[in-house]
Amino acid sequence: MERAIVDTSEPVTLIGGGEIGPGDLELALTLAPRLVAADGGALAALSAGLVPEAVIGDFDSLPGAVRGRLPEDRLHPIREQDSTDFDKALRSIRAPVVLGVGFMGARIDHQLAAFNALVRRADRPCVLLGVREVVCHLPRRLSLPCEPGDVVSLFPLRPVTGRSTGLEWPIDGLTLAPDGRVGTSNRALGPVTLDMDGPGLLAILPRARLAALTRRFHPG
Repeated sequence: MERAIVDTSEPVTLIGGGEIGPGDLELALTLAPRLVAADGGALAALSAGLVPEAVIGDFDSLPGAVRGRLPEDRLHPIREQDSTDFDKALRSIRAPVVLGVGFMGARIDHQLAAFNALVRRADRPCVLLGVREVVCHLPRRLSLPCEPGDVVSLFPLRPVTGRSTGLEWPIDGLTLAPDGRVGTSNRALGPVTLDMDGPGLLAILPRARLAALTRRFHPG
C-alpha cells in the first residue's frame, strides 16, 4: 500500500503544471479547500498567492528558486521515473475525493497519462477539471448528477461491461473497449446511474456538473 503523505477527511485540490483556465483553481478550492501541488504545480499555486500544504513529485519541473519559496517540510520528493508526477501525487493522497486542476487541455500525452492514472489509482477518487468537461473514473456504482440533454461520454481504457439507467442509449449488454465500441456523445434523460462489472471506464460530463459530481464522492 502506498504511503499517504496527505491523509484527510476533506476533499483535496491537486494542482499541476499544465493549462489552468481562469477561475479553475478558485472553483476547485471552493469545493476542495486543501491544496496540494504536483511538482511544477507549486509555481502555479505560488503565482496565485497560495502555498500548498504539500508538494509531491520528482521535482524535475520545480526550479530551485521556487523550491526556496516553500517550507522544507512541505516538500516530498519521489525520485523514481516510472510514473508521472500526477500519479505520484494521487497515490500519496488519501481523501474522499481529489479535484485535479492543471492536468487537462495542454499536452495530449500528459492528458492521456492522467487518464491512465485515474484507472490505475481507482482507489483514489479523483475528478479532473477541464475547460468544458470534467472527467472521473467510475467506481462499481455511481449516480451521476445529470440534467436532461447533458452530453455523457463514457470512454473505456480496458474492456468493461455494465448497466445504466437514464441514458438515451443504455450500455446494458455491451462490451466497451479502447480498441472497440466506445460510448462517446451519449445523452442524459435525467439523473444517470451506472453499475459497472469492473474498473476501467471514464465518465466525461459537462463542467457545470462539477459541484454535484464532487458531492457524489463526498456528501458531507
